[in-house]
Amino acid sequence: MSESIERVLAKKGSDVLTVAPDDSVGEAVRRLADRNVGAVVVLDGGSVVGVMSERDVVRRLAVDHDVLGLPVRDVMTSPVTTCTSSSTTDELARTMTDGRFRHVPVVDDDQLVGIVSIGDVVKRRLDELEMQTEQLTGYVSGTY
Repeated sequence: MSESIERVLAKKGSDVLTVAPDDSVGEAVRRLADRNVGAVVVLDGGSVVGVMSERDVVRRLAVDHDVLGLPVRDVMTSPVTTCTSSSTTDELARTMTDGRFRHVPVVDDDQLVGIVSIGDVVKRRLDELEMQTEQLTGYVSGTY
């Protein structure tokens, strides 16, 4: 049984770290560290134009040691794959696996409403499996 992303956001919250495309990578990295998160959504005039993750910074650092002074637009992944709050965890798990990325902004009616990480998706799946195991155990033992 797959859970809706709306329910995931209701449980985890919808707070999203955002930056502008012209902000420096150094500032974005400081904010990532301060918030202990792995990605930041890049907004331009309220529209999602990219995502900058730790992975993006490391890949750019391999070829440009002055990465911290660059604007986020030079390092971010764009275009970015998004989902809606009506998407399901199963759909999102497949999208993330196929696209090989770990963070997906949630956008409803052109408005950023949250972000979901692969960790959020895996946690929900583990919760589902635990519940199914408890139900099956209860059924077999006759407690349900």
